Amino acid sequence: MHPDRPMWRSRAWTLAIALLVLLAIALSMLGFATIDDARFTAWAALTVGVLVVVWAVWRTRRDRRRYEAELAAWAAERAAQAERLRIARELHDLASHGLGAITLRASTARAAASEEERRGALGDIEATSRAATTELRRMLALLRSPSPAPLAPAESLDDLPGIVAEARAAGLDVRLEQGDLGEVTPGAQLTVCAILREGLRNIARHAGPAEAVVELRRTGEGLLLRLEDSGPVDEWSAQPGSGLGLQGLRERTDALGGALEAGPAGRGWRLVARIPDGAAS
Repeated sequence: MHPDRPMWRSRAWTLAIALLVLLAIALSMLGFATIDDARFTAWAALTVGVLVVVWAVWRTRRDRRRYEAELAAWAAERAAQAERLRIARELHDLASHGLGAITLRASTARAAASEEERRGALGDIEATSRAATTELRRMLALLRSPSPAPLAPAESLDDLPGIVAEARAAGLDVRLEQGDLGEVTPGAQLTVCAILREGLRNIARHAGPAEAVVELRRTGEGLLLRLEDSGPVDEWSAQPGSGLGLQGLRERTDALGGALEAGPAGRGWRLVARIPDGAAS
């Protein structure tokens, strides 16, 4: 068990049992002059016993609610930390890729036979170095990872059809509407893929095999991603989640300077993410 994980502690029933035992001992030591005295004492003892049990139930429920609130806050914080760590590692991959491309193009420029080829290689180096610098700044703004970055390739917009295909295989009727996005930075592409995957999973969990529309287009400030479903299908029993997935997406979007909104839309649910991206400007 994690050392800082909240622990369930409630001594209500221990105290209640101790009071009931003391009450029983006290009753066993009493003597009664008349039957009315015995009845009165019995009713009084029963009343006290019921009050003690009611108090124990109330105190236990109060302690349980407090424990669950502390546990939820602890889990949310750990999820946010894990999300920051994952983002930093992904952006580390992107920056490493950019530096590798710069090295390759620098080697090409040095071996170029003509001035035109050299200028083209230097232009590529400049563009790649600017993109790599942007991703490094984003990474350092989120979190520095002490462990090695994974070697798996980072997701891009080319993975969107595969994400949609996975959702369709799970039963969703998904329609993807993608406009002309132009050039998109790798960090924005990662964010789009993460939001789309989590959003479709939420639709499948809450609405079942429903219809869903995914709209992705460029706005003046970056990208706009909208997911909307038609609502739960008949006789579908929603499977509520912990809500940490949506919180992780907000953490990711906020870290890039964007915004994510989610809420009811008719019978269904709508999620809108605005992701800053200046690659096309």
